Amino acid sequence: MERIQKSISVDCPLQAVYNQWTQFEEFPRFMEGVKHVTQLDDKRLHWEAELGGKHKEWNARITEQIPDHRIAWESESGENTSGIVNFQSEGTNRTRVNLELFYDPKGFVESAGDSIGVVSRRVENDLEHFKEFIENRRRETGAWRGTIREQG
Repeated sequence: MERIQKSISVDCPLQAVYNQWTQFEEFPRFMEGVKHVTQLDDKRLHWEAELGGKHKEWNARITEQIPDHRIAWESESGENTSGIVNFQSEGTNRTRVNLELFYDPKGFVESAGDSIGVVSRRVENDLEHFKEFIENRRRETGAWRGTIREQG
């Protein structure tokens, strides 16, 4: 399992940044290779993406969601991924987004790509594009403020 950690500061209030991140169906607007994200219900998402030149689909389940603090997920089928994104206020109009992603590179193309940092750079670029997206709009496209906590 590979691990990537990236952070970025966004010049928008914490609530707006968090709210935008909950708009999963908007992810293709700022995530390279992501073609569609369909919200199946409050906890489940269906992803379609182009990874390593291949069409990939998978379902992910949100395992924890605490408004203005954190969203965690793991895949249920398809690609083996999981992660957590934490949000921290850095003042009235600035928010730190900390992303930790775990994934299992399958096949030579994805493994070779990962060994030269392709995935890490893509995640970094996606965070930059998210920053530009929300900063240019100055407000979120929507919000979901529910709390999810898995019973374990």
